Amino acid sequence: MTELGTEPDPDESALYVFAVCDAPDPRVFDCLPGVAEDQPLRRLRFGDLTAVVQTVRAADFTDEVWQVRMSARDELERYARAHHDVVSAAAASCPTVPLPMATLYRSEERARQALIEETGRFRTALERTAGHSEWGVKVYSAELPEPTPTTAPPVPSRVSPAPEASAVRSRPAPGAGLAYLERKRGVQAQRERRYEDSLRLAETVDAAFQSLAAAGRRLRLHAPQAEGKGHVQVLNATYLVAERRAIELEALTRRLRGATGARIDISGPWVPYSFVGEV
Repeated sequence: MTELGTEPDPDESALYVFAVCDAPDPRVFDCLPGVAEDQPLRRLRFGDLTAVVQTVRAADFTDEVWQVRMSARDELERYARAHHDVVSAAAASCPTVPLPMATLYRSEERARQALIEETGRFRTALERTAGHSEWGVKVYSAELPEPTPTTAPPVPSRVSPAPEASAVRSRPAPGAGLAYLERKRGVQAQRERRYEDSLRLAETVDAAFQSLAAAGRRLRLHAPQAEGKGHVQVLNATYLVAERRAIELEALTRRLRGATGARIDISGPWVPYSFVGEV
């Protein structure tokens, strides 16, 4: 959310809001630059909640400037890292709802009013995610070599007949065409079995993690070329797991690896970004 126009006054400031918390310890932000190194991070109280904010130059965050900045990978990574570091510091101190990157308001008063209007949603999200972390789970099946169909039977030539000996050598064996079609059908059937196996694997792993998690979301699969040769991603998901059950999650991952033979990668614990926008 941003309230900034396309051409604010060069001296105009804005308020960048990183997260909403219960009562973060201000000391956790002492060594963090945020997104504007010349301004300190501070707390903005609204009702019984607190926002972590920073004053920034409005001209640095107009739609046009921000779009240009986000098209540069280094800039995108720098701002994403700065935003994530502040959110993570807040979450280490108390239950936290992260806000999207570049959430800005024209003034402190406008920010406070907008946040007050969302108090109910923030409170529900804080209650839902308190004591929980987000874990990413990616599952890959081994990529089998693509079946190589046998060459099709020769097609009769329309040119003048070759010598008799050559004709004998080139004549297809009885039933060769039927055999070729059967092999083609076998290749297709094998592809279908591999697809069905990958669906069963994804469902099995997802069901196991869902039984442990408070909530889960399945995400779009990554393109095969992004995963490296020899592996195909069959599940890309994220789960909201109670912090006290982290050891159980790791043990479950090991059991599933042994039972399925699949490559299962887990990452976390993370601030529960994926589960604060659903309330």
